[in-house]
Amino acid sequence: MEISAQYTSFVAVGDSFTEGMSDQLPDGTYRGWADLLAARLAGRSPGFRYANLAVRGKLIAQILDEQTERAAAMNADVVTLVGGLNDTLRPKCDMVRVKDHLEQAVATLAPSCKQLVLMRSPGRRGPVMERFRPRMEELFDHIDRLAGRYDAAVVDLYASEALGDPRLWDEDRLHLTAEGHRRVAEAVWQRLGLPAESDWNTPLPPAVPPGLVARRRADLSFARKHLGPWIGRRLTGRSSGDGLPPKRAELLPYLPPEA
Repeated sequence: MEISAQYTSFVAVGDSFTEGMSDQLPDGTYRGWADLLAARLAGRSPGFRYANLAVRGKLIAQILDEQTERAAAMNADVVTLVGGLNDTLRPKCDMVRVKDHLEQAVATLAPSCKQLVLMRSPGRRGPVMERFRPRMEELFDHIDRLAGRYDAAVVDLYASEALGDPRLWDEDRLHLTAEGHRRVAEAVWQRLGLPAESDWNTPLPPAVPPGLVARRRADLSFARKHLGPWIGRRLTGRSSGDGLPPKRAELLPYLPPEA
C-alpha cells in the first residue's frame, strides 16, 4: 500500500468517537481527533477541505445507510471510517450482520478516495469491558482482514497500553479526554506517512492510585450520570444521537475556530 504525504481533503465517518466526545470546547461543542487532524492537514495544504459526518450513538448499519454514500460522493483524498463498536456494546449483537455492514461500508468508501483509514479503537482497562472484549476483538480482526482486502490503512489504538490508561478517559468511561484525542490525531497523522511531532504511545507518568473512598465516589458518580441513562436508552431503543445532524455535513474549506 502506497501512502502519499499530500492530502487536500478529508472526510470523517463514524459515531461519537469521531464526533469528538468528550473533548469539549468552552462553547460546549466537541472538537476531537478528527478536527485536530483536519487542522494539521490544512496547515500543509492551502484550500484544504474537511467534512465530518459522524453522529454520536450510531450503529454500523446507520453509518452505512446515512453516511457512507454521502462520504463516497465527496471523493476526498482521505476518508476515515470508525464504526461497529457501539454494536459490540449492546446486550444483543449479531456479529455476522455487523461485519457484513462494515464490509459494505468499506467496499463503498475504498474506491472513492486516495486513502481509506480504519481503526482498531482504543480499549479502556477495567472489569466492565471484559464482558464485551471477545466481540471487540472479533470486530478488530475483521477490520484487519478488510484492510488487506481493500488496501486500507489501519491505526491500531487497541494495542496501545498508554491509551488504556483511565486518566486518558472521560468520567463517562466511554470517550477519550482532550489529551486522548490529541494522541489519536497524532497516530492517524503518522499512519498517513506524515512526520511525527510526538510519540502518541508514550505512557503517562506514574500516579498514586486513588484510595477506596475516592474510587467508590467515582463509581457512584459514573453510575448516576452515565451508566443509568445509557441503560435507559438501551431499554427504550433510543440513541444519544437521535435527531442530531452531522457534525460538519459538507466538504468545505477548513477554517480554524475563532480563539
